[in-house]
Amino acid sequence: MVFNKTYPLYTVDCKGWEIVGSIKPKCTPDPVVEPIHVSVAYRHPRSGCIVSGHGGPVKYSREDNPTVLGLEARLAVLENAGNLLAFNSGMAAISSLLLAEALEEQLIVPWEVYGGTSLLVKELSEHMKIRAIRVYPDTQSIIDTLKPGSVVLLETMTNPTLKIVDVDEVIRASREMGSTVIVDNTFATPILYKPLDRGADYSVESLTKYISGHNDVLGGSVASNKDLSHVWKWRTLLGGIIQPAEAYLVERGLKTLYLRFRKSSETAVAVAEYLEDHPMVEEVFYPGLSSSPYKKVADRLFTEKLYGGVVSFKVKGLTMSNVASYLSRLTLITPSPSLGGTESLMTYPVLSSSKYIPSDIRSKLGITENLLRLSIGLEDEQAVIEDLSRMLQQ
Repeated sequence: MVFNKTYPLYTVDCKGWEIVGSIKPKCTPDPVVEPIHVSVAYRHPRSGCIVSGHGGPVKYSREDNPTVLGLEARLAVLENAGNLLAFNSGMAAISSLLLAEALEEQLIVPWEVYGGTSLLVKELSEHMKIRAIRVYPDTQSIIDTLKPGSVVLLETMTNPTLKIVDVDEVIRASREMGSTVIVDNTFATPILYKPLDRGADYSVESLTKYISGHNDVLGGSVASNKDLSHVWKWRTLLGGIIQPAEAYLVERGLKTLYLRFRKSSETAVAVAEYLEDHPMVEEVFYPGLSSSPYKKVADRLFTEKLYGGVVSFKVKGLTMSNVASYLSRLTLITPSPSLGGTESLMTYPVLSSSKYIPSDIRSKLGITENLLRLSIGLEDEQAVIEDLSRMLQQ
């Protein structure tokens, strides 16, 4: 796919799209907002009219779609990527990439990753030829496990305790070893970190989170400066392409990404500092705190002094048996999974995304019964703090 960096739309060699059963317009409009192309099938273009980025004309929307191609081009500019594919969820993106890249290879994955990813790795290692090695999420543990030809999948910030691996160092060591690096960049977004600029082979985003940003659409993406035909094949076979309406919503969210990310990050700092001083709070996990052991590596990796809108913390006396009572006190923050949206959400990791991690490993990672994860939205900073104060009252 060829991208025009000034006007990042897909490149076409002919005028307009010919939808099956339609009358070809006399002229092609040039909309300010990319339209939603809902047609499943498209009339075969004239000879030489290549509109798909994957070797042929757009003809069927399970393979490519005009709205999706427009979104992919814009996301590619954001990622500084030569190629990008959009999927109907973050898990569709990761699963298609692993099927394309990691079959019959050694796959290195930290224990603390998104729960869906953890479960996927478990299933692939049990039922397919992928040899998965799980390691503690720190830089040296990952580097010590590297072997020629291995594939490393890591997150820029871990979920839920926000550990930060020195991704640059892992990429450097992987290059020397001849390994492939996949970075799930969902928590940092390309605003803070662009994996491909640092030498990673692939950058994965859950578009569901900050990039779409409104808790109303599922999506995922795989970006690379390598050819993505092998990943596109799996997306096509598994039916994982994002749908046109969802692609439109992601693109709409993309327009306000920076403003939303900055707002939630700035509020998160204030909330983390408030929690750190609260007598009912045992420990706060947030890389923007001066007390965080990950502050220095975050400042070295991230291109802006922002640290995202997720804050995790441990509450004294919180257990699995009384967590519902604590969460019921919230009036502004919604007890719910997900993150990166306009609404503040709180989740209980041991019963949500971290439940697939063995209990002894969870304990070593610091994912205990008294841990909560808060994703901060766009509400007023003081209103969020007041809601937390209500929840934490003794």
